Amino acid sequence: MSAELLEALNDLGREKGIEPEVILDAVEAALISAYKKNFGSMQNVRVSIDKVTGEFHVYACTDVVEEVTNDRTEISVADAQKRNPAYQAGDVIETEVTPRDFGRIAAQTAKQVVVQRIREAERGMVYNEFFNRESDIVTGTIQRIENKNYFIDLGKVEAVLGVSEQIPGEEYNMFDRVKTYIVEVRKSAKGPQVLVSRTHPGLLKRLFELEVPEIQEGTVEIKSVAREAGSRSKLSVYSNDENVDCIGACIGAKGTRVQAIVNELRGEKIDIVKWNEDPAVYIASALSPAKVVDVQIDEEEKKARVIVPDYQLSLAIGKEGQNARLAAKLTGWKIDIKSETQAQEAGIEYEEREFEQDDYTEV
Repeated sequence: MSAELLEALNDLGREKGIEPEVILDAVEAALISAYKKNFGSMQNVRVSIDKVTGEFHVYACTDVVEEVTNDRTEISVADAQKRNPAYQAGDVIETEVTPRDFGRIAAQTAKQVVVQRIREAERGMVYNEFFNRESDIVTGTIQRIENKNYFIDLGKVEAVLGVSEQIPGEEYNMFDRVKTYIVEVRKSAKGPQVLVSRTHPGLLKRLFELEVPEIQEGTVEIKSVAREAGSRSKLSVYSNDENVDCIGACIGAKGTRVQAIVNELRGEKIDIVKWNEDPAVYIASALSPAKVVDVQIDEEEKKARVIVPDYQLSLAIGKEGQNARLAAKLTGWKIDIKSETQAQEAGIEYEEREFEQDDYTEV
């Protein structure tokens, strides 16, 4: 191997972002494979490459042992000491066995192994890069569509947006740009496989983190997200600074911040409520836009009975139960909603309370 070829390999490593040691390890492994294949050697061999000149040498490695069981790879202590009295059991004797015409054969055989190692190293780097970006948003271009699955070009890798991860009714065309949420990165024989989603609650959370500086700074905190993709979502937020309005920060001036997210999600409605450590207050806020009369908490069962005015019952439950369902997901409590009339008929005692339901509701 010449110094020019060694430099070429180093240039290739820099171009692909692979450490020079990885390239040299690949070359050494390739040369060992080539030697054993072409010269039928059953010995243990080691290849040494001069990092300056590019010259290589092949050494047969023989273990010094008390009792020889394989004369191809072992030598007795007595025989070893005939060569050098300093040898002891456990030492390794190396003898150069570099064939005279090994260069041409080695180059041909080593090429494939080197290329394979480089490809594996590249795949490993891409995997690590995207594995570290799990739970993050990426933007890519629709590269192909197969069986209603979208394959998205992310530059170094192709992501898959499966049917179950697509917002109902949302369609894309070839070369459309789309934002998705990385759910999982898997290793496969063909390289890293990136699975992305448009329906995951994490997408909504990351969009707010990107859109709202106060969340990036840690002043405003997203406590919980509940989402029915393509229809409606609820987001609970909290301010660590009493001078900062957490809901106002998420909405933005004239609603610009939240509207940008609604547009990205193709019109999905978003409710923003204020988190409260008092579960009764929190549940009342989560049920907005419905007004709540009373919330009765069962700590052991983590259940809440909510009383609402008769005319607010359908609003509290929502179309096909959506509002109540999202509120339950958001708070983590099982919620039973009853109108005042239903409560009276069931003999449920309650006391009317005033709840400060700080919220933003998109109608």
